[in-house]
Amino acid sequence: MQWKNITDLNQISEIKDKQGYSLIFKHSTRCSVSAMAKRRFEMDWEAIPADTSLYFLDLISYRDISAQIAETFEVHHESPQILLIKDGDCVLDASHSDISAEEVAEVIAG
Repeated sequence: MQWKNITDLNQISEIKDKQGYSLIFKHSTRCSVSAMAKRRFEMDWEAIPADTSLYFLDLISYRDISAQIAETFEVHHESPQILLIKDGDCVLDASHSDISAEEVAEVIAG
């Protein structure tokens, strides 16, 4: 699996309009907790179905996009944070030590 970097506000609309599951990982490059959460998530991400689109946001470089994500998907901004989007709606958001690829896989499996 591979991250798709979010670098443009238009990508948020594309994710909102996309059918199926997409996951957004909001990462602070200045935060050791965020780095640990990302590492832990990537160690287990094979549990997530391969057809799930995985998006990565460097929220230090793209603060405006991070704010747009919070507004579009109606979630409180956290860092680090994952948002699982299904058919345009956020069905799971988690931050800090609650970030879990296993939990994402369970939600997708239903």
